[in-house]
Amino acid sequence: MKKSRLAGILSLLFVTPAWAITPFTVKDIRVEGIQRTEAGTVFSYLPVKVGDTMDDEKAKAAIHALYGTGFFKDVRLEVEQGVLIVLVRERPTIASIEVNGVKSFSKDQLKENMKFAGLVEAHIFDKGALEKAVHDLKMQYIARGKYGVSVTTKVTKLERNRVSIVFDVDEGETSKIRQINIIGNKVYPESDLVGLMKLSTPTWLSFLTKNDQYSKQKLSADLETLRSYYMDSGYLEYNINSTQISITPDKKDVYITINETEGDKYKVSKVEVTGNTLISKEEMDKLIQIKPNDTFSRKALTDTTKMIGERLAEEGYAFANINANPDVDKDKHEVSFNFVVDPGHRVYVRHINISGNSKTRDEVIRREFRQVENSWFDSTKVKKSKQRTDRLGYFSEVNIETPAVQGTADQLDVNVSVKEQSTGSFTIGAGVNSGEGLVLSGGVSQTNLFGSGNTLSLQLNTSVINQNISLSYTNPYYTDEGVSRGFDIYKNVLNTTSIALSAFTSDTLGAGIRYVVPISEDQYIRFGGSVEQTTIGLTSLSPISYVNYVNTFGGTNSTVLTTVGWGSDTRDSAIYTTKGMMQQAYTEIALPVMDMRYYKLNYNNQWFYPINADWTFMTNAMFGYGHGYGGKELPFFKNFYAGGVGSVRGFQINSLGPRDSTDLPVGGTRMGIASMELMTPMPGVKDKSVRVSGFIDSGIVSGYVANQGYLPGTAGMRYSAGIAVTWMSPMGPLKLSFAKPLNAQPQDMLQAFQFTMGSMF
Repeated sequence: MKKSRLAGILSLLFVTPAWAITPFTVKDIRVEGIQRTEAGTVFSYLPVKVGDTMDDEKAKAAIHALYGTGFFKDVRLEVEQGVLIVLVRERPTIASIEVNGVKSFSKDQLKENMKFAGLVEAHIFDKGALEKAVHDLKMQYIARGKYGVSVTTKVTKLERNRVSIVFDVDEGETSKIRQINIIGNKVYPESDLVGLMKLSTPTWLSFLTKNDQYSKQKLSADLETLRSYYMDSGYLEYNINSTQISITPDKKDVYITINETEGDKYKVSKVEVTGNTLISKEEMDKLIQIKPNDTFSRKALTDTTKMIGERLAEEGYAFANINANPDVDKDKHEVSFNFVVDPGHRVYVRHINISGNSKTRDEVIRREFRQVENSWFDSTKVKKSKQRTDRLGYFSEVNIETPAVQGTADQLDVNVSVKEQSTGSFTIGAGVNSGEGLVLSGGVSQTNLFGSGNTLSLQLNTSVINQNISLSYTNPYYTDEGVSRGFDIYKNVLNTTSIALSAFTSDTLGAGIRYVVPISEDQYIRFGGSVEQTTIGLTSLSPISYVNYVNTFGGTNSTVLTTVGWGSDTRDSAIYTTKGMMQQAYTEIALPVMDMRYYKLNYNNQWFYPINADWTFMTNAMFGYGHGYGGKELPFFKNFYAGGVGSVRGFQINSLGPRDSTDLPVGGTRMGIASMELMTPMPGVKDKSVRVSGFIDSGIVSGYVANQGYLPGTAGMRYSAGIAVTWMSPMGPLKLSFAKPLNAQPQDMLQAFQFTMGSMF
C-alpha cells in the first residue's frame, strides 16, 4: 500500500510549503501508537470528520489540537487511499514520586505542593512541571532561611511508558542574619531602630522565634514598623530608599542594609471637617484624635478616619468615605488636614447568612445576634453579635463580612463564617504532691448538646480527697428572652484522713434548680435553690473545733440553700481572650427552715487588657466571707480554702490559712486571692491558643471560731511567682505552671509544678 505523508512534526508545517497537499475527502480515520489514550479521545480533538475535505489548514489545526492536549510528544498525519492515519507517541505517565533528605517539611505536604506545579502521580509527565516543582521546593527552603539548599532529580524510565521521579534534597545549613545596618538615620540611634524590628541577629530565643532567619515577609513588616515609628513621631516625609540583602558565598550568613531618609519633623497647623457629617460638631470634635499644634502622627490621622467611619456606620452608613486631605507647608514644616466626609447611602441588612456550622443549629447563632435582617445596618450591633457568638465557646473562629448587594446602593448582607470546635469533653486533672501522691479527677460534658446550645455534664472525681459525682443540665434559652434554667443533682464524699488536711469525712447528697436572667447585653442576675443533707464523720485526729461543732449541732444536717448573684461579661472571646472583664458577685444563704444557719459572700473578677497585638495583661481577684447566724456558726466543711491551681500556685492545693493543733490546714471564714499575669502566644508556634505567661499570685485565708478567736496560721499573705503555659489543644485544655513561693514559712506545704489536662471528643 502506498502512503502519503501529510505532515510531520508541527514546526515543519510553518517553515516550508513542501508539505502542501492536494485536498481529498476523508473516507476513514485510523489512530496508531496509542497505549493509554482512548481512540475516542483523539477523535474528539480532531477538527476533521469522516466525509470532510482535508487540506493544509485542517492538517495544521489537527496537529495543533493534539499537541495542545499535552498527551503526546510527537504527532504525524498520513493518508492511505483516502484514509487519514493519525500516528502519535504518548508522553510517559508518572508512576511514583519519591523525596529523600527532607527534614524541615512533611514529605506528604511537599508532594501536595507539587500538585500545584503539575507534578502528580498517575498524571502525564512534563519536564516543565518538573523544573517548576524543583524551583518551588527551593523557594520553600529559602523562605526558611536555607539558602544553601540543593535539589537534584532523577527520572527513570519504566515499563508501559511510565517514569519514576526521585528528588534528592540536601537541605544545607540555615542561613543566619549576622548584621543589620541602617544608613541615613540622624534622629534615632541605629540600635533603637534595629530593636524595633522582629528580624534580628541570633539570640538565646532564636531557636523558638526563628527571627534570625531572613524572610521577605518579615522584612516587609519590619520596614512598615520603622515607617510607622517615624511617621507617628512627626516625620511626614520619611522614606525608605532601598534595602539590600547580601549572602556570603558559603550561604551561611545574611547581611541586611536599609537606606532611609528621615526628613524634617512636622507639626499640625489646622484641622477642619467638611462635607455631610450627619453628627453634631461637638461629637465630631471628640472623634478627631489629631489637633492643631500636635506633632504629626499617622496613627492619630488613621484613628480619626476610622472613628468617624465607625460612628457613621452606627447610623447605617456602612460605606462612608472619609478622606484626610493634607496641605503641606515645607518651609514652616507644618501640615493642615481637611477631613472630607461623604456618608453615602444609608443601608439596611438584606440577609444574615451563616456558614461553617455543620453541627450547631442556625438558631443557636441567630439568637445571639443583635443586628437583624430588614433593619438599618448598625456596626455596633454587628460587633456585639460577633462578640456574643464568640463567647459561646463552640467555635474556634468567628468571622463576619458585610459585602454590598450587587446592583443596589442601599443594601448589604451580613455573612457569618464560623469554624466549629469540639464541645464535648472528657477532662482529666492531675497533680503530684508528697501528701496525696497522684490526684486524678475526670468529667464528661457536652456544652452544645445535639447542636442545640444546651449543656449536659457528668462530673466524676476519684482522688484521695474527693469521691463525687454530679449531673447537670442547662438550657441557656429556656425562654425566648434569654432566661437560662438548669438542674443539678450531686453527691460528694470528702475524706481528708489520708492527706495533709485536718481529719474528717463528709457525705453530701443534694439537688437544685437555678436561673440566670439577662438584665442588659453584658449583665445578668442569677438565683436558685437547692436541698442537701450532709453527714459528718470524725476521727481521733480531728481538731477540737470539729468535735465541738458536731457535739453542738449534730453529725447530720439538712439545709435549704438559696443563691442570689449578679454577673457581667464583656470579654471579646471565651477561647482566646485579649480584652474585657468578667465579674461575679453572689451569696449563698442557708434558710432558717432546717438545721443549718449561715451565709457566704463571694466576688470574682477577671480583667484582660491588650498591650499590643501579641501581649495581654490579666488580673484575677477572688474574695469570700462566711458567717453563721441565729446562734449558729459557719460549718467547718463550708470553709474557704486557697492554694494550688486557680488560686496561689506553688502551694499545695487547699493548704493556705488556719491550722489545727497538729498544724494541718482547716480552711477559714475569710479568703482573698489576687494575681497578675502577662500572656503572649508561644514564640515559634502558629496556633495562638498556645499561650505562655509570667505571673505573680497572692492569697490569704483567715478563720474565726466562736470562743476560740482567730485560729493559728491566719496571719500573713502568701506570694508566689512563676511561668505558665495554656493550650486549647485538640486533646482539650492543657494548663501547666511552675511557681516558686516568695515568702514561704516553715509550716507551708509547697508544690512547684502543677498541671491539668483534658481530652476532647
